[in-house]
This record gives sequence, structure tokens and C-alpha cells, in this order.
Amino acid sequence: MSLRSVPAALPARLLQLVLGLFLYGIGIALMVLAHVGVAPWDVLSQGIASSSPLSFGLATNVVGAVVLLLWWPLRQKPGVGTVLNVLMIGPSAQLGLTLLPAPEGLALRIATFAGGMLLLALATGLYIGARLGPGPRDGLMTGLHARTGWPIWQVRSLIEGSALLLGWLLGGNVGLGTVAFAMFIGPLCGLTLGWFGIGRPQPAPRAP
Repeated sequence: MSLRSVPAALPARLLQLVLGLFLYGIGIALMVLAHVGVAPWDVLSQGIASSSPLSFGLATNVVGAVVLLLWWPLRQKPGVGTVLNVLMIGPSAQLGLTLLPAPEGLALRIATFAGGMLLLALATGLYIGARLGPGPRDGLMTGLHARTGWPIWQVRSLIEGSALLLGWLLGGNVGLGTVAFAMFIGPLCGLTLGWFGIGRPQPAPRAP
């Protein structure tokens, strides 16, 4: 049984969306504070922040906005969830970086990173489960897949590999956490999305 297959009312879906996006930013902040490597897109945001006057949170907003602009030639249609994704994750991540203490010692840093990744996976299930529009990076992936015919995994690898390389060249933090994120975030999100009825087979309709 999923926690909720389809949220019934729009206010409940909006609340679920906003909570998911806020927690997503906090999860990012925990992984950044752990300083053992971050996700590819966060490596890019770190790189931009380290080579410009922008904060990490604002750099995250800028990256999201640029990715959203790339939807235009791909004829993708954003939803309210897409726009709020661009607007909310950066500020919530910056809030977490401002308020949360940086862990000391390798064991605590690894635990902080793991906690951040688990929180991010839960947040992904929440905001995607609200069904109010994909994130800008997800839309770019599906749009390129539709336009090129390339397999989803190839498109995702190309996009995230490019973001990782550019972020690393700009000074972003690539480490074992980056590898761990690549290995475990898919299965974790598969679990949390299943809690909200995403990706589960639907029951066949009964014959009249």
C-alpha cells in the first residue's frame, strides 16, 4: 500500500509540494556541510558560487532557471511544481547552510551526508508525489529523450556528467559522497516514490 496514491485536494498537494521542496534543500545543505562530495548538480552550484559573488543557494536558483530556459526549444511545459522547484530549493538549502552546524570528524561527516541523502530521497517522493510538475532537470532529461530518441539513462548520464565536469572545473567538491550519491539515490528514490504511488503498477480495471 502506498501512503497516498493521488493527493485528493489541491491545497493538500500544494502543501506536500512545498514541504518536499523545503526538505530537499535541507537535504542538500546537510550533504554540503558534510564535505565529502555532493551530487553532480550541487557540484556545479558549488563551482559557480566559488568562482562568483553568488551564494550557494543563489547559484542553485540560477542553475535551475537556466535549465528551465532550455525547456523552450524542447517544447516542454512546466507546472507550478517546476516553477516552485526553481524558486524554493536554493533558499532552503542556503537556510540550512546558515543555521545547521558543520559536523566535525569523519564519522559524523559521513553520518551527516547519509542523513542528507535519505532526507533528499524522502523529499523527492513528497514533491513528485504531489503531481504538480517535474523538476527542471527531470524535464530537461525527458525532453531531450523525446527529441533525440536516446535512452533515458544515456541522456541522464550526459546531462549529469556535463554538470559534474563543469562544476569540478569551477572548484566544486567532488568526493566519495558524489560516488555514493550516484550509486544509492536511484534505489532510495524508487522506494520513496513507491510510498506515494509513483512507479507502482496500477491494478487492472475490473470487467463490467
